[in-house]
Parts: sequence; structure tokens; C-alpha cells
Amino acid sequence: MAQKVDTKTNKVRLYYDSRGNTLNVWFDNPQNEYISEETGDEVVLNKNSNGKVIGFEKLNYFPSGKTTKSLPVEIMVS
Repeated sequence: MAQKVDTKTNKVRLYYDSRGNTLNVWFDNPQNEYISEETGDEVVLNKNSNGKVIGFEKLNYFPSGKTTKSLPVEIMVS
């Protein structure tokens, strides 16, 4: 049987920076970021001190010149 996850501590955090046009997705506390690694394709991996990926940043999330005041999010759990 699968173990249940404590959703109070294991949150997925989304941050959209409209000025920088970046979307950040975190699977752990952002303060645990130790190093960032560019992968190409405008994606940056955020890692903790053990080298585990704890988040990523998508650069140029919206096409150039486009802006938004809201960010639609769809969540699916199976």
C-alpha cells in the first residue's frame, strides 16, 4: 500500500515573476537552494546541498511582449 504524503510539509510552490517573466516551481523550501544549474532550453534546475533537484525556473515563460495578471493552474492527482 502506498504511503500517504504529509501535504502540510510537502507543498509544491509556484511563483510567477511578471517583471522577469519567469515561473518558479519548488518541491521543497526555496531557502534550501544551494546551487542552480542551467540546462539549456531556458530552464534552470535548483538543487539542495546534496545535489537533489528541489525546484526549477522556466525563463521567458510568456512570449515576448505578453503580460498577464493571473496565471491559470490546473492540478490533477491520480
